[in-house]
Amino acid sequence: MLDLTEELRPAAVAPEWHDPGRYWPRLSAATGHLPAPVAVIDREALRHNVLDLLVRAGGLPIRVASKSVRVRAVLDAVLALPGFRGILAFTLDEALWLAADHDDILLGYPTVDREGLERLFADEEAARRITLMVDDPAHLDIVDSVAGPSSRPEIRVAIDVDASLRSPLLGHIGVRRSGLFTSAEVAGFARAIVRRDGFRLVGLQMYDAQIAGQGDNAGADAPLIRAVQARSRHELLARRAAIVEAVTRVAPLEFINGGGTGSLEFSGSDPSLTEASAGSGLLGGHLFDGYRSFRPAPAAAFAFDVVRRPASDIVTVLGGGWIASGPAVASRQPAPVWPPGLATLPREAAGEVQTPLQGAAAERLGIGDRVWFRHAKSGEPAERVERYHLVSGDEVIDELPTYRGEGKAFL
Repeated sequence: MLDLTEELRPAAVAPEWHDPGRYWPRLSAATGHLPAPVAVIDREALRHNVLDLLVRAGGLPIRVASKSVRVRAVLDAVLALPGFRGILAFTLDEALWLAADHDDILLGYPTVDREGLERLFADEEAARRITLMVDDPAHLDIVDSVAGPSSRPEIRVAIDVDASLRSPLLGHIGVRRSGLFTSAEVAGFARAIVRRDGFRLVGLQMYDAQIAGQGDNAGADAPLIRAVQARSRHELLARRAAIVEAVTRVAPLEFINGGGTGSLEFSGSDPSLTEASAGSGLLGGHLFDGYRSFRPAPAAAFAFDVVRRPASDIVTVLGGGWIASGPAVASRQPAPVWPPGLATLPREAAGEVQTPLQGAAAERLGIGDRVWFRHAKSGEPAERVERYHLVSGDEVIDELPTYRGEGKAFL
């Protein structure tokens, strides 16, 4: 059983992962007997990331985004700690599965899963534990089309609100989620929910992807990104306050959720929020290396074996194309980190079956040698492996099944 309660305090000395020459060879030694691909979670690095998230949130409770973990042992261990509360799930099927053991699950996205809704309606306990996400009357219509209010439990719902920035110069900045943007639009939808039998409005969600998911300390665009994010924070503070005020006049709310791993400091400073969400920061994908305010430990990583040497400075590993969500650019690809000095080829990148790597280090690698990679965000490795090997010090101390290892593939 994964236990994160011990030693949950800042390290007295620089953590080992600050010295790649020690960290990655230690993981190699601990897992050298295991066949590739091998995926690991370093327990001490995970503990560091847990504490870092709590400090950055400034006391605001953190809802754990399961999409970025997909390992029940990690979810359970984190939620056992003070400061973490509830799960942000990504499909209704997953939420129903997790509801057997967890009593506060917010569905992060709207659902049109009719079979899943039938299962939800048949389980009053699950209906009390799961909150559906909605941002359109059609979402309510689908619920009612499966079962009317007189023949099902009352359904908890939360409203997803667009937290992006609408810039007169740059246009829409953020992700395309909800179509609800202004306080008038959100309050109008809240009134529509309250008027309908069989629904109870309990919360709001506003995910600021343009802040939480965009590094501000890398590349030539960094100054522009920082300026846009500052403008977005200013706009969002005022608009979110107005939205919360307008909706709470319609119905009392249990929670107002916002943010993500990359915007926890901002979320913790916003008096409108009652909780933040985070998930990727637990395992520490390399996407978050490009932030000024924090840098997570590389708590999760995976290794592949060299199977070819097509040129003196190129080796090819079997596997590698574990791509994260978002635009299909380099920042979403897994990054080779050990041995240092390797890079993917521009015309091939990380492939589903093989990944060529070029660099001076390739000249020293032979058939059967290992290369360590870091994932970009966090959830994508768990869709490819059945287990993470939990490492502490120089040994494997446990195996943690992924969703896939438990026979689940939700999306």
